[in-house]
Amino acid sequence: MALLALVLVTAVWGVTFVQVKDAVDIYPLFAFLAVRFAIATLTLAPVAVRRARGLDRRGLAAGFGLGALLALGYALQTAGLSRTTVSSTGFITGLCVVLTPVTALVLFRYRIVLSAWLGVGLATVGLGMLSGIEAGSAVGDALVLGGAVAYALQIVLMERYAPDYDAVALTLAEMIAACSGFTVIALTLGDLSLPRGWTVWGALLVTGVFASALAYFVQTWAQQRTSATRTALVFALEPVFAGFFGYVLAGDRLGVLGWGGCAVILAGILVSEPAAAETLAAALGGRRLRPSPSRSAE
Repeated sequence: MALLALVLVTAVWGVTFVQVKDAVDIYPLFAFLAVRFAIATLTLAPVAVRRARGLDRRGLAAGFGLGALLALGYALQTAGLSRTTVSSTGFITGLCVVLTPVTALVLFRYRIVLSAWLGVGLATVGLGMLSGIEAGSAVGDALVLGGAVAYALQIVLMERYAPDYDAVALTLAEMIAACSGFTVIALTLGDLSLPRGWTVWGALLVTGVFASALAYFVQTWAQQRTSATRTALVFALEPVFAGFFGYVLAGDRLGVLGWGGCAVILAGILVSEPAAAETLAAALGGRRLRPSPSRSAE
């Protein structure tokens, strides 16, 4: 039951790539992200506000800092998504799994196993194949890759520095930080206006409520009933769902080279998933992994 719930969560994450791409074509990027995080904050607030009172200064600093990294990841990913295909965005975003153990090595000198390096090699080959197709965009793919790096850094720092704080309270602090940052940028650019139309509101509600707040609670419930490694392997389905919905709903046609690149990237993700879980477990000193916020196109 727990694994089925996680599969449903990854399917929701996969379809958000299509919705967000359509929405930011007609509504400003930073305004969309500001409203999206405002909805996520309001959804979490009734449960999280009381628990957030237990955060000390260090906990608040950790939450706001992690929220800034999360916001950077979303900004780069969404900007890239508006320039490239849904399928490419989904598979490249999944590379944060491959990059997680490497990031832990660079920052904290955690030893990583050979499979993680194999995953990096496969991912590099897959990215090279994707960059050679006409359907995508080299600039868009590079922006999404930058977002994946930010996500990997956020995940490693979350598991390294924040295991001693209430997960829901910390997530609320992240949502508030991201919402505040995007709101300031949108106001400065003069882009913040009332969203109009079902295309925009549908994307905002699905990403803000279902793909973020509710998905987070499902993760929390499911990870209490299954291992971190199994959870990580299920999350590898996110780019698969993104590719499926990109093909069915967004008309992605990447050709043999493009889909081959996606397949090689997925192989790299699958190879690296156990290594990523082991790396985070080491960062926690053997403690149970806490789920991190969704990395989908929210």
